[in-house]
Amino acid sequence: MPHADLLIVNANVFTANPARPNAQAVAVAGNRIAFVGNAEDAGHWRGPATRVMDGGGCTLMPGFIDSHFHLLHGSTELADTLRELADVSDLDGLAQTIQGCAANHPNDPILLGAGLRYKIGGIAPLRVTRHVLDTILPDRPLIVLAYDHHTAWANTQALKLGNLLKDGNVVGPNSEIVVGDDGLATGELREPGAYRPITDIIPPPDDARKRALLHQGLALAASFGVTSVHNMDGDAEQIALYAALEDAGELTLRVYCPYSITPETEPEDLAEAVMMKQEHQSGSSARFASGQAMVRGGCVKFFMDGVIESYTALMLDEYTDAQAPGNFGGALYSAGHFTRMATECDRLGLQIFVHAIGDGAVRRTLDGFESVAQTNGKRDSRHRVEHIELIHPDDLPRFARLGVIASMQPLHCPSSVDGNDVWPSRAGHARWHRSFAWQSLREAGATLAFGSDWPVVSQNPMLGVHAALNRQPWAEGLPHHRQTLADILVAYTRDAAYAEFQEHQKGQLRPGFLADLVLLSEDIFAMPPEDAARVHPLLTVCDGRIVYEKG
Repeated sequence: MPHADLLIVNANVFTANPARPNAQAVAVAGNRIAFVGNAEDAGHWRGPATRVMDGGGCTLMPGFIDSHFHLLHGSTELADTLRELADVSDLDGLAQTIQGCAANHPNDPILLGAGLRYKIGGIAPLRVTRHVLDTILPDRPLIVLAYDHHTAWANTQALKLGNLLKDGNVVGPNSEIVVGDDGLATGELREPGAYRPITDIIPPPDDARKRALLHQGLALAASFGVTSVHNMDGDAEQIALYAALEDAGELTLRVYCPYSITPETEPEDLAEAVMMKQEHQSGSSARFASGQAMVRGGCVKFFMDGVIESYTALMLDEYTDAQAPGNFGGALYSAGHFTRMATECDRLGLQIFVHAIGDGAVRRTLDGFESVAQTNGKRDSRHRVEHIELIHPDDLPRFARLGVIASMQPLHCPSSVDGNDVWPSRAGHARWHRSFAWQSLREAGATLAFGSDWPVVSQNPMLGVHAALNRQPWAEGLPHHRQTLADILVAYTRDAAYAEFQEHQKGQLRPGFLADLVLLSEDIFAMPPEDAARVHPLLTVCDGRIVYEKG
């Protein structure tokens, strides 16, 4: 019997393997799991060079697979000069943060920050205007993005720089420059199609800086036990950057990278997505053929709509608190446009991810997937809907019937309706029962994959576990959507691997699978649910290599 390189004993092993859900020890040889079983049998794997670790009765489980992640975008945002905006609770705090940053970075021609909540100190988002920002920073362009990157607020200097101050500007689809009674922009810019004329002026980091920032993002992920991510934006250049890190031995998690599709994308442009699949998935290299490649292509990403917070999510019924009557939100694609592009993607064998938040966007996406199957024939496509913050009951069973994955993010769900989150009021009380409907989808037979959407929220999966485990209804009589701990962990492991066609390679602790695992600081099955957020990794292993160890 060969000896293990790493042997972890005396652990409470959650395997995510339904045939053997629990064990006490795991052995790793090379980049594969060699043994999962009891303490007595584990001793046979111990050799003179084996590193033996005592799990201390803590939970040992498959590495977390984050099913909705922005690796490069989140990493580059670590360089933003304004990084404390998520902690701002009032306008005084906003002023102090911005002015302090301006003083510390006197040579930055534009100040850019992200993370601001839509509601601070009880003030609605429209109160954050260019005039307010002008009082904070009048003499330098300033643009502040909401935490979800779907809205930005700019001062007058920034609006002038982007030629956005006066009315009449042409913006991208489902985007809006909010205009005041004076015919000038208020400073609120809804969706990237409205604010990119400003942000695109800011030069991106060069390749060396990107690589350095990626190392920071990767180190953060390893410290949280994340061993795989489904990236939600990409192109040939971005996937090549990840592959270069892999070739240099610097990549510490696995990346599934899509080709980003926009309303301007033409069918012939999909050749780039096919190339990404061929070069990074289809076995063209010996490393992938042996199941060792860390970077994979083979998928595409659409944005169907925006977000409820900025009234840009597509709804089946009008917003209840919209400023204009008859506001149903909007979409980036008509039903016909999406179906045509999705049909071509599916014909090329590409998996499809679709950002769809409003119930209207979810239905339009499912309608498109159904039409695709009718045109191209049904196959194991595992197309996905990302977010699904609202869903109509009639659409719940369609996920299982169409074989569509529900990719959702527990931390996106507001914990209550009386905090600083505008989501519940924008959606309206009548829709609360079908908001973030995790359990309804699960009971309807859908496969759920969980993730974070970093950098929109923290990439720490234990915060997501805590949110899903402790969720309470927003009002009496509403259904419970809290999840069991086992279901949550499966959504972050086995079912997340299924959502990227890797269920026979990872997402479980079983012999022959890739050695991606995390040892947590406690036995999470023995602790009170409300304490889940305090749990942290002691050890993270990816591809058989220790990529994080708590000192």
